[in-house]
Amino acid sequence: MRSESLAQSLKEFLSGERYILHNTASEAEFLKFIEQHKHELDCIVLQDDFSLLPAIKRLYEQGTLLPVVIFPGELEEITFGVTANNQAEVTYTSDNSHPTSTANPLFHAAEVRLSQVQPSKIGNFIDQAIASFISLAPECSVTEFPTSIENTIDSGTNGFLMQQQQRLSDKLRERLGYLGVYYKRNPRFFFRHLPQQERQKLLENLRSEYRQIVLSYFSQAETLNKKIDEFVDQAFFADISVSRIVEIHMELMDEFSKHLKLEGRSDEVLLDYRLTLIDVIAHLGEMYRRSIPREL
Repeated sequence: MRSESLAQSLKEFLSGERYILHNTASEAEFLKFIEQHKHELDCIVLQDDFSLLPAIKRLYEQGTLLPVVIFPGELEEITFGVTANNQAEVTYTSDNSHPTSTANPLFHAAEVRLSQVQPSKIGNFIDQAIASFISLAPECSVTEFPTSIENTIDSGTNGFLMQQQQRLSDKLRERLGYLGVYYKRNPRFFFRHLPQQERQKLLENLRSEYRQIVLSYFSQAETLNKKIDEFVDQAFFADISVSRIVEIHMELMDEFSKHLKLEGRSDEVLLDYRLTLIDVIAHLGEMYRRSIPREL
């Protein structure tokens, strides 16, 4: 980073226990450090200036693809303030910076590129960069990479990108519980964002899976835990609420109750299946609890 004041601000806001920060003073030192530690890093933070593109070309030559946050080049300090924890903060902007966009990426299509930023939000931008990188389609074509470095990319780059994505996701899962899974969720596939027809299809599938769980819950079926895990995974990635799970349970119990009454039998037995609902909700609730980043 050319801006020493911005670098210092970022160091202060990344000094918590969640981060291990490595700051380099020159391009040569940066490239050497990345080459030696690229399999240990989660994200790189850069500043856009005349030396950035040559450095990015070198990263490609090294076979290095990582989540990245890119700050604009020439920065001016425009406002001062105090954050909630009483830390002094400066807001920066740039007259010749790029907007937050990947239309013309410098590094790759999942980069987070900023025109103005408050240093206190760097943690959020790092989270966004990691999430975007993991969601980047492994089969993306070279046209999605910067045109100025297309000649640097060989046929093995896409495979390497997939390996990097998987490595980062696995590492996050191991170190932070389900946080790696959280990053792999794509909001486009959340239930509330789906078209009506796809919503209905998802609900029908969840109802069918939950029905199978209920029917085998008090049996000795060895596949029960697997069924619950698969149901919870599907609900989690679709960001299904607990209330929606309760609704599915009540609809199924109502259906069973009607059948039992038609057969002249008591429906009191259905009360036992409250255990099924509690079990599934506990699994789903724990997955949500362990997956959400502490800052959120």
